Amino acid sequence: MSSYDPGLYFDELFGSMDLPAEHTALIRQRLSGLDFDELRRRAQDVERELYNLGITFIVYSEKDAVDRILPFDIIPRVISSKEWAHLEAGVTQRVAALNLFLHDIYHDQKILKDGIIPRDLVEGNHNFRPQMIGLDVPFNTYIHIMGTDLVRDRQGVFRVLEDNGRVPSGVSYVVENRHMMQRVFPDLLQDIGIRPVDNYGHKLLDAMMEIAPQGVDDPQVALLSPGTYNSAYFEHIFLAREMGVPLVEGRDLVVENDRVYMKTTNGLAPLHSIYRRLDDAFLDPRAFNPDSLLGVPGILEAYRKGNVALANAIGTGVADDKAVYCYVPRMIKYYLDQDPIIPNVDTRICREPDALQYTLDHLSELVVKPVGEAGGYGITIGPRASKAELEDCRAKLLADPSNYISQPVVDLSVCPTVTEDGIEPRHVDLRPFAITGKSTWVLPGGLSRVALKKGTLIVNSSQGGGSKDTWVLEGAA
Repeated sequence: MSSYDPGLYFDELFGSMDLPAEHTALIRQRLSGLDFDELRRRAQDVERELYNLGITFIVYSEKDAVDRILPFDIIPRVISSKEWAHLEAGVTQRVAALNLFLHDIYHDQKILKDGIIPRDLVEGNHNFRPQMIGLDVPFNTYIHIMGTDLVRDRQGVFRVLEDNGRVPSGVSYVVENRHMMQRVFPDLLQDIGIRPVDNYGHKLLDAMMEIAPQGVDDPQVALLSPGTYNSAYFEHIFLAREMGVPLVEGRDLVVENDRVYMKTTNGLAPLHSIYRRLDDAFLDPRAFNPDSLLGVPGILEAYRKGNVALANAIGTGVADDKAVYCYVPRMIKYYLDQDPIIPNVDTRICREPDALQYTLDHLSELVVKPVGEAGGYGITIGPRASKAELEDCRAKLLADPSNYISQPVVDLSVCPTVTEDGIEPRHVDLRPFAITGKSTWVLPGGLSRVALKKGTLIVNSSQGGGSKDTWVLEGAA
C-alpha cells in the first residue's frame, strides 16, 4: 500500500486531506501487513470459488459468452456508522417520497394538477399503467424492493445517481461477497465490528407476507423468474433459497376464478404473494404484451381483485425513469415538506428547450444518458468521447431530445483495488437495497460496484465492472 496514490479523487479507504477516513485505520494497518503476492493468491482463490459456486450473470452483448462470474475485488469498501446513518435516512426518505408519488399518480394526481411534474412526462411514460388507476395496494407501498444508486464526488459528498424501482438486481452479490470474505480473508475481518447482511432473505420474506391478502393465516410466497436465460437467474435461485420459497416460472402458475395457483405434483396449490423478477410488459399476456410466453394469463385481474400481492407493484417503472428522477427532490418537498437528505446529481432534461441547448453547447463536457436504457448502455461521456461519438450523440439528441438527460461528469470516489500491476485506485459506486412493507428497512451496506478498467467511470457488470464487499462498521464513529 506504500506506493498507492488515489490522485485527486476522494478515496473510500483513505478519505481526503479535508476528510480523512479515521474509521479505516485498523483495516489499512492489516492490509499493509500483507505483501502483494499474498493478496494476488487470495484473489485467485476467490475467482476459483466463484466459478465453483456458479455465482454468475449473463452478458447478452457478448455472443460467445453465456455465463460470466462477477469479478470480485478482495479489498473492501468501508463505511463508518455515522456515514451509514446518513445514507440510511436518505434512502428511507427517498423510498417514502416515491411511494407517495406512485399512489398519487394512480389516484388523485395532485402533483400533476399542481404542476410540480409535467403531466405528459408521467402519463406519456411507457411504464405508466392505466390499469393501476384507482387500485389500492397494501400500505400504499408500490416499491417493496428498491436499489438506489449512489456516487460520492471529489468533495466526499454522496449523491443519488438514479433510482431502481422495478426489478433491482445485485443483492445476492452483497451477501455472497461477505461469505467470500469470511472464507478467504478472516484475518482482516477479525474483531472489526461489521454489521451483518445475511438476514436479507428473512426481511424480504417478512415483507412479502405482510403485503399478502388479508384474512390468509399462512400466506404462500413464491419468486417468479423469467427463466434460466435471464441475466440475474443466479440471484433468483439465491433469493428463493434465502426466503425458503418456491422458484417458479410463468408456465408453473395458473389463474382460476381470479386466484393464482402453483402447479405441483399434488395438484394446484394457492399462491398469495409473489416476488416477481420480470417486467410489467411480460407479466400478463392478456393485459400487456400478447406475445409474452413468460407471464401468467389473468394475473392482473387476480391482482386487481386483491387475491394476490405482487412485489414490486405494477406500474412502478414511472418512478425510476431517468427524467422523472430529476423531479424527486421536488417530490420530497411536496409530499414530505423536507429537503432531500441525499442530493441528486445536477441533471438537465433534454426535452426542455433550454436544457437541450445547454447540452448541445457543452456536449464535450457532459454525460448524456438515454432515459429508458439500463446497464450503462447508450451513455456518452463527453470528455472521453471521440469526435465521431460526439457527433453521433448530437444527432440522436436532435432527433429525439425527450429520450435524453445530461449530467456533469462526477469524479467518482475510488477505492484501492488489486490489479495485475499492483494496488491501484478504481472508481466505485454504491447500491443500497431497501425493503418496504409496513415500514422500510435498509440492508447495511449494499452493492459496491467497481470499474475494473483503468480510467473508466462505468461500473456496470455488463460493461466489465466488478464488485467489492461493503462493510458498515458498528459503533458511533
